[in-house]
Amino acid sequence: MNCGLGFSVTNDAGIYRYLDTMKGQPVYVGMQAEGREWVHMFSKEAVAKFDYVFTDAMTFRDDHGKRMHLWIKDEVDIKDKQAFMDMLVRRIQSIMNDEPIDIYVNPTFLPECIAGEYDRLWTPERMQKVVDAAAKNGIAIEINARYYLPSPAFIKLAKKAGVKFTFGTNNGDRDVGGLGYCLDMVKECGLTAQDMFMPKPDGQKPVQVRKHLKLPR
Repeated sequence: MNCGLGFSVTNDAGIYRYLDTMKGQPVYVGMQAEGREWVHMFSKEAVAKFDYVFTDAMTFRDDHGKRMHLWIKDEVDIKDKQAFMDMLVRRIQSIMNDEPIDIYVNPTFLPECIAGEYDRLWTPERMQKVVDAAAKNGIAIEINARYYLPSPAFIKLAKKAGVKFTFGTNNGDRDVGGLGYCLDMVKECGLTAQDMFMPKPDGQKPVQVRKHLKLPR
């Protein structure tokens, strides 16, 4: 369920209404935490009702305070590519350090205007900073079959650091797509069942154990 500023669920009451509709369903129920504001909108108790929480770094404010969605061309203004990348890495680190998430999705996504320079802009040093933040905080990385992300180089770094993985397609409708890229990465990067993420039991979820995080009660 998409939860956050500008989405259909913006408070605890909305979370509980949604969870009521999922009672008895044989599925895990995940919270897609939208934007950076979500940590101030929902209580720890409500967030903990989900089996897992995931987010990305596709919505944030730049160093000048401008809120942008990286997939919307008109909202992205990149004057200095290297400076933008350094800012993006800092935002990702902040998300992983300060938000109680289980999974980081759409990893290493770049706006359309610079996406063609992925291998040059996502340097080993930048990738390592993101991997280190994920490993430090026990956050899994999604392998995304829609965007073909992250790169094999990133996945291998993450595997070496002990980071877990999930598969996803970032679907916007009932067409969930295929997992071809994910399965290709399993083979290319030597992933096994032990490398895959499993939801934490109640009492061990990030929102319950990461005491320094400041969600409302």
